[in-house]
Amino acid sequence: MEYPIIALVAGLISIYYSADYFIETSAKIANIYKVKPLIIGILILGFGTSAPEMFVSGLAAFEEHPGLSVGNAFGSNIFNIALVLGITAIIKPIKLELKNIQFEWLILIAFTGIAGFLLLLDFDPISFDGSLSTIDGFVLLGLMGLFLWYTFKESKKTHHEFDIPSSNTGSEQKWKLWRDLVFWLIVLVGSAQMIVISATYLANYYHVSDLIFGLTIVALGTSIPELAVSVRGAVRKQHEMVVGNIIGSNIFNTVAVLAIPALISTSDISLISTSDVSGLWPTYSVFFLDFGVMLFLTVGIGLFLFVPGIGGKKTHQISQVEGIFFIFVLIVYLSQRLLLL
Repeated sequence: MEYPIIALVAGLISIYYSADYFIETSAKIANIYKVKPLIIGILILGFGTSAPEMFVSGLAAFEEHPGLSVGNAFGSNIFNIALVLGITAIIKPIKLELKNIQFEWLILIAFTGIAGFLLLLDFDPISFDGSLSTIDGFVLLGLMGLFLWYTFKESKKTHHEFDIPSSNTGSEQKWKLWRDLVFWLIVLVGSAQMIVISATYLANYYHVSDLIFGLTIVALGTSIPELAVSVRGAVRKQHEMVVGNIIGSNIFNTVAVLAIPALISTSDISLISTSDVSGLWPTYSVFFLDFGVMLFLTVGIGLFLFVPGIGGKKTHQISQVEGIFFIFVLIVYLSQRLLLL
């Protein structure tokens, strides 16, 4: 039994470092080909910190474990806010200008609501199916396209310096960078494979559904890049980067990562799981508990940032007390989830 656990830990460590090198190499290649700086930031940082979730979800769906994919998307969003933003605020209260992040937060709220609508009603007002279909996957993918279009449009209005030194790179150096990119991509896929195989084995061994395992253990592991980036940002007082990293990553998770299993899986993905019933929760507990907590935390970011009066604050910030509150919500959520393991 120790071997699957070792494989899971090794996979999580490997996917963290390989994602980091994949991001760095991609940024260098983008710089060589004169890609706009802000677009580099969006594609590399936005995609990069969500790369583990995307690869794990894609591999899990391809191997007919869509529950692990959906659980990974939901769970990662919960951990990103409650754990990552909570710890970051405890280290250093997060202060920022609202105009720089407010619209992106509203986009995240809207996308989260649409994802919930697709899960809850699936375009049928009298149907409560709790599933994701292929059509739902295309809708979510379309939302991702709209978000990228908006971001590219905004990039034309302002110019930002991206922290990558420019250089006259020869053909040999270009070949080396492309070789490294392919190598780290292979390592990413292999790491995701280790996580999926070991996680599904452990889930079967302990009689836990793929969905629940994805919501907890796998989601925690794939949120490591967001935690690392945010803690570094907090120490350097880069508050906008911290909140932007979380909001951007959660947008990718909500639409892109959630769309992957819906598009790859050969059948509709049901969030009804017999292991979720067990006399403790109703049939649709996965939707009401996990999606509900995710939505609650997403709204909470806005309340803490955009309403100065909460907690006696006079500035727009997420305070240390509110960071502790996020951690408390996570503990309560996990205590309920662990009852089902």
